[in-house]
Order: sequence, then C-alpha cells, then structure tokens
Amino acid sequence: MTTLQRGEQMGKTKVAVTIDAMAIIKIDRLVERRVFANRSQAIQEALYEKIERIEQRRLAEECAKLDPAEELQLAEEGMTEEIERWPEY
Repeated sequence: MTTLQRGEQMGKTKVAVTIDAMAIIKIDRLVERRVFANRSQAIQEALYEKIERIEQRRLAEECAKLDPAEELQLAEEGMTEEIERWPEY
C-alpha cells in the first residue's frame, strides 16, 4: 500500500456526501473570507486534520502502554553493547 504525505498529489475522486446545513454555512463563510479556495478544499483539509488527530491519538495510546523504566533499561543495554563494539580512534 502506497502512502502519501499531506500535500502530495494523487488523483482525486469525486464523492457525494450529505452534510448538515449549518456545516455548509460555516464552510461557505470560510470560503467567502478566502480561508479556503472552495468547499472541496475546506472539507479536504478538515478530513486530513481529523485523520492526523486520530493517528496521533493511536500513537499516544500505544506509547502510554510502554513502561518507561523497562524502555530505559532496554535502551541502556543496547548502548552498552554498541559502545563495546565501537573502534578506538
């Protein structure tokens, strides 16, 4: 699966979605103020931001499962082994 970073270009697909009227009013106001070029850009940016937040939350949840003391011990073990193998200068 190829993943693209935000801003990278890939073909676009047109989709039909139902959005409540208040959200459209708010989007239109942002477009009128030239925050976004059009509705599509506003909605696309909102989707990207939401997806990024979900991904960051998942990462934070996984990191919270780690035991800091155990991670430190593993890191120090690795450093000790690496230092012993480094050549003298």
